[in-house]
Amino acid sequence: MSLIDSHCHLDHFTAEEQPEIVARAERAGVTRMVTIGVRLSDAAVQKAIAERFPQVWCTVGVHPHQAGEGTMPTVEEIVATADHPRVIGIGESGLDYFYDKSPRDVQREGFRRHIRAARAAGLPLCIHARDADADVAAILLEEHAAGGPFAFLLHCFSSGRGLAEAALALGGYVSFSGILTFPRSDELRAIARDVPRERLLVETDSPFLAPVPLRGKRCEPAYTLHTARALAAVMGVTETEIAAITTENFHRLYPRAA
Repeated sequence: MSLIDSHCHLDHFTAEEQPEIVARAERAGVTRMVTIGVRLSDAAVQKAIAERFPQVWCTVGVHPHQAGEGTMPTVEEIVATADHPRVIGIGESGLDYFYDKSPRDVQREGFRRHIRAARAAGLPLCIHARDADADVAAILLEEHAAGGPFAFLLHCFSSGRGLAEAALALGGYVSFSGILTFPRSDELRAIARDVPRERLLVETDSPFLAPVPLRGKRCEPAYTLHTARALAAVMGVTETEIAAITTENFHRLYPRAA
């Protein structure tokens, strides 16, 4: 069984830790992973990690938490930064109205620029959405209508059914993290059950959100197995089947990942 952690933050681990983090993932059957950018100024860090480990790809972009730090990069700057063989996507970008670490109008403008950059670069966009379902759905619809389709996924999905359905209607993918394993996530598991099999991915969002039975520990890519196990149970398939399904979906969404 081979899994892909579609979203982790390997730069949160020290350079000395990273080889063992990657090795533990491989021993757990997590043979590939994507380390995600949150500041365009840190893109070189993500690229260096992906160059260091053949099991790792990366994305580049500006997280909504960091959207208010300085000047938001232009579409052209994002596209230019993504021009690297180990960069397979744009992001993460999106909206976070829970923490509100950046002004909401700045977040929205940044989100739109990342959508346009993803379309221009021909790369999928990794979307962060928290407590902003209506605005995320509206921007996706508006940008789709104005500029045409673009590939994207809602990462670490913990939003409502309406956003999932809006994203799926536009051809988007949905990725589930350790939140799917939490005891109080019955509604989330019900949403996951209704996502078409060809649109499902798994991730850790490590070092955050360690899944059951590892709550309280620092999360790492090896723990993707626990989320995949929970998703398999929800979908009524075996762990081997969910690994094959999510891996195939990953490569369809991220064609540059070879």
